[in-house]
Amino acid sequence: MHDGSKRRRLIGAVIAACMSLSCSGSDVADDENLESTAPAETAASWQLKWSPAANRDGLKGFEGIEDDRANSHSAGQPHIFVSGNDYRFNMHMVDRDTATDRQRQEVKGMRTSSGSIIDMNLGETWKLSWSLYIPSSLKATTSFSHIMQLKMPGNGTSPILVMSLRRHGSTPKIEVKVIERDVLVGAIDLAPLQNKWIDTDLEFKIGDGSSGSVRWVVRDGSTTVIDTKKTGVDLWLGDRVRPKWGIYRSLGDSSGSLQDCYLLLSNMRGYQYL
Repeated sequence: MHDGSKRRRLIGAVIAACMSLSCSGSDVADDENLESTAPAETAASWQLKWSPAANRDGLKGFEGIEDDRANSHSAGQPHIFVSGNDYRFNMHMVDRDTATDRQRQEVKGMRTSSGSIIDMNLGETWKLSWSLYIPSSLKATTSFSHIMQLKMPGNGTSPILVMSLRRHGSTPKIEVKVIERDVLVGAIDLAPLQNKWIDTDLEFKIGDGSSGSVRWVVRDGSTTVIDTKKTGVDLWLGDRVRPKWGIYRSLGDSSGSLQDCYLLLSNMRGYQYL
């Protein structure tokens, strides 16, 4: 009886151990099945957020229009309008902004087809792409002549970043500059790019202090004219960032380059990296 009791206890221990191993194996298998069926993380990519068409949306694709806001030249209005499937900005020598030492015909911000305003916020990464036609009448100047800006909304706020037509000595250039610490992202000769359609991308991470970055690309047909990047830049003032396009220029040019002119924009897109 004593030996039989020992054998029964031994058999029971063996059975318990086997059951334990079986459960563990089942748990491992279950864990492996869970891992294999768990959804894979989606890699970050550029997501299209804004794509107005002039011939479909008119000027409703923008948050606001600054067309002769001082009403200085009513006979020339509208200065900003749709032409075919392009956005056209006319500037006359008699046009004046509310500050009379400068001229401004600009659109600002981005709206979706449903009318919602698109915000660009601290820490986000965006890419704005568009085609532009700069005629020979729209010249680089010795003072500021911006054709695109990033700004914080609000009257009197300084630009964060500008795309400008500026003379470097006697050479007309198109340049991109970050205003804080006067960082030149890049500059290229303007003359070879006038009187034709060119394409540009402005890719930027909105960062405060030195945590921002800017990449600027210009293409003339299949030729990449410039592809340059600056890191460690400040692209934040507060609230949010809002783009502006058009003509905003000083009357303080000393090169005799100011005259009646226009600018055409098309194929405007806004992408967020998500």
